Formats: sequence, C-alpha cells, structure tokens
Amino acid sequence: MKIEKNLPITERRKFFLTIARATGLAILGGLTWSAFVNEVKATSLILRPPAALKEDDFLATCIKCGMCVEACPFDTLRLAKPGDNKPLGTPFYIPREIPCYMCVDIPCVPVCPTGALNIKSVQNEEKKLDITKAQMGVAVIDDSSCIAFWGIQCDACYRACPLLGDAISIEYTKNERTGKHAFLKPIVHTDVCTGCGLCEKACVTQKAAIFVLPRNIALGKVGDHYVQGWDKKDEERVENATSTTTKTKISKDSAVDSLNNSNDMEDLLK
Repeated sequence: MKIEKNLPITERRKFFLTIARATGLAILGGLTWSAFVNEVKATSLILRPPAALKEDDFLATCIKCGMCVEACPFDTLRLAKPGDNKPLGTPFYIPREIPCYMCVDIPCVPVCPTGALNIKSVQNEEKKLDITKAQMGVAVIDDSSCIAFWGIQCDACYRACPLLGDAISIEYTKNERTGKHAFLKPIVHTDVCTGCGLCEKACVTQKAAIFVLPRNIALGKVGDHYVQGWDKKDEERVENATSTTTKTKISKDSAVDSLNNSNDMEDLLK
C-alpha cells in the first residue's frame, strides 16, 4: 500500500487549520490577560520611585520604559515581572532588599518622559531638586517585635536614617520593670519620613520591626470634623466650613437632667 506524503491542502482543511490557530491564540491571549489581571489586583502595598503620581494616575501615565530603573545608581528600582504580583513592567522597590539611598540629584526622576514621576513634587521654592520632599511611603514600627521596646538597647534604624533626628527620633523613658534602665524607643515622624526604607534595611530583627508602607495605607485621615486649634494652617483649612447641629429628644434637656431621667438612660443604652 502506497501512502502519499504530500497530501493536497484543500479549502476545507485550510478552514479548520485557521480555526484551530485562532482558537489557540485566543486561549493563549486569555491566559495572558488573566495573568495580567491577577498581577494588577495585588498592588496595594507597592512602593514607587520618588515623585511618583498617585497610583491610579501613575498607572495611566507610566509607559513602562524602564528609564528610571536604568538611571538608578544603586539598582534600587526594578521592573515588575510575572510573579511579582504587581502591574507588569512598572517600577517599584523593596526596602528590605535595596532601599532608596536618597540621591541628591534624584536621577530617576528627570529622565521620566511622561511625567509619571512628577519632578515638581520634589523641587523646593528655588526650583532645585530636594529629595527630602519625596513621599514614597512612611515607616511604621511594630513595637511588639522591636527590641528597643523590650528594653534592649538598639538604635539601628535611627542611625541609618538619612534625616537623622528629624524623620526618626529616640524617646527615652524609664524601664519600670527593672527600675534602673531606660527604653530607647524609636519614633517615626510621618510628616518628615520619605519612605526611603534605609531604616527597614538596617533593622536587626529577623523580620524587620520597622517597615515602609505606602502613605495612603500607613496613615489615617482625621477628616474635617476635627481641627487643631493651635495650628493656624489647620484652622485655615476649615475657615469656610459650615456646621450643623443634630438634636434628639435627649438633647432637649440638660446633661444632668438627661442622666437622671431613667427613660432617657434607657434610650442611651439602646
């Protein structure tokens, strides 16, 4: 029996081959897109380069060119790859591995071609670059695992901070347990901390007891209901604010009468 090796490709075979290729590409594309979506979902703890826009604006503006990564002299910045659980191709850094070394000339920022790294946000009044204005994140201390809070003398994070005494200070308090020793507790000043992560890198514990988080996650928000009356700037913030008074049945009586009235007490406890 003779077998023909070169069978003619009929139009019917061409059709099915085309369908098979298209199906394969569609499945591959779907898997790729699914992986991308999964990467994008886990981005809440990502730390961006200095002067980065807010995350949504950053993702919309960054073209993933990698120029900021190339410009970083310490290899701090890296581009997210599959498996990093971060938007693919976008720059980020991990302080425990390689922190930001607070370059005076901030080389990663001026090279950004799209403004995803907003150079104006790290300029002073004289339009000169000022790395201390960077807000990459903020350091947070876990006082349950920080050995300084145990009473063991350690100021590694304090000494590593490039803004020594300003971003992190040491608070001396008496150790009541021993009665003759002092705690040297590190205190982070969030209004000064840039989130460089040098403190996290220097931390002596197995898992850093001080670590950098994005500012929107690490910091709370008071809202407009409370004002620091001793701070003129904070008073200016709410100078045009209006207030409303909520009245209830209990508020019609004086505070003493309300507390002495058993029915009102029942209302308070409900």
